[in-house]
Amino acid sequence: MHSLFLRIFLLFLLAMTLIVGSSIATTFTIASRENEPLESQRRPSVAIQASEILERGGVGALKNWLEGSKTTLGDRELFIAGPDGQDILGRRLPESAARRLGGGNREPIPGNFRPSRAAPQIVAADGSIYTVLLTPRRPSIFGALSLPAISLTILGIALVVSALTSWWLAEHLTAPIRRIQAGARALASENLDARVSAGLEGRKDELAVLARDFDAMADQLRTNRGATTQLLRDISHELRSPLARMRVALGLARQPPADFARQLDRLEREIERLDSMISQVLKLARLHGTDALLQRERFELDDVIEQVVRDANFEGAVKNCKINLRGAANCAVLGSRELLRSAIENVLRNAVRYSPNDMPAEMHVARADGGLEILIRDHGPGVPAADLERIFEPFYRVAESRDRDSGGEGIGLAITSQVMKAHGGSARAVNAGGGGLEVRLSLPETAIAV
Repeated sequence: MHSLFLRIFLLFLLAMTLIVGSSIATTFTIASRENEPLESQRRPSVAIQASEILERGGVGALKNWLEGSKTTLGDRELFIAGPDGQDILGRRLPESAARRLGGGNREPIPGNFRPSRAAPQIVAADGSIYTVLLTPRRPSIFGALSLPAISLTILGIALVVSALTSWWLAEHLTAPIRRIQAGARALASENLDARVSAGLEGRKDELAVLARDFDAMADQLRTNRGATTQLLRDISHELRSPLARMRVALGLARQPPADFARQLDRLEREIERLDSMISQVLKLARLHGTDALLQRERFELDDVIEQVVRDANFEGAVKNCKINLRGAANCAVLGSRELLRSAIENVLRNAVRYSPNDMPAEMHVARADGGLEILIRDHGPGVPAADLERIFEPFYRVAESRDRDSGGEGIGLAITSQVMKAHGGSARAVNAGGGGLEVRLSLPETAIAV
């Protein structure tokens, strides 16, 4: 049973079965006890009265008395069968009364026949024998429901079964809800270790799934808290380094003889570095927000790629590193032009930065699986396999001294990864055969403008 609907349905079906079954059994039991004593008590007195009437007034008086007794016997009906086996008032005998006489309404009883279950009989002056039959007016089970004992008993059974069923159902449904409620309060009070699915492993209904989703949410919140804390530590560490160099430059400028021009240049470089780092951090924070791509536009991706390649070739001219571009997108993209340009530029600048002198970097653009892939490869030292996933984390460095020497902040690839996710795509890195790092940027079909 994977659904609460199925459990509730089966539970109510069981409850109704118990109520109906118990009601039927109770009705038969009480009705049989009520009916038999009444018949045994009334039969002799009624037969005696009929005998007296017949003796005093004959058959005519007996018929009159029988006609008047229709409303005085309550839930019983009185029949008096003559020697021919028919009611003296000409009424049709009930099946139960006919069976007790040993015949039916259509077949007269032979004179020498005596029934197997005798009924009270009275004898007229001429020797004619009349049989007194007292039968229930409502022989069906529903007629017996009018008895007070039966009605009260059925009501009691229904109340008890309904109360027990409702109590079990309430406990079954509210137990995990109370646990989830307690977990939510714990999370609200900054207790990120709260979990609620313990003890619900065997359940597969909607509440158990909700509890497991709650735990997954708590795990994600704890991960995000840890990532945020680590990010703040990394930002503090990165800001501390240029500030420390600025203090050194100021100290040197104050010492005679001071080279003011050189120290001012140093201060200017550090200020530019701080400004770049803060801009990158703000961009990364914006990408984590829900409004990262509220402003979408349609633009030709090939124009963006050509611009990024042109800028990268300008930077790579210092070390004679050129970008070999192959293929073309030949499509428009619906998204953020500036963010995609920044994502591609971060990867391409890293390729130029880590490629050896006089060695080109390669860029291949092609359609794949209805989407688009941009492949960028350098011929540098590559990245250890254990670090291939982590290079897309903010401020993560494979070799810290190498990144600092090259002027990187360790945040560019993190921005690239978030930009691709914001567009429904992904960013992955592998070590290329023959050396170097290969970064694959993928855009889904939904990002391609029609």
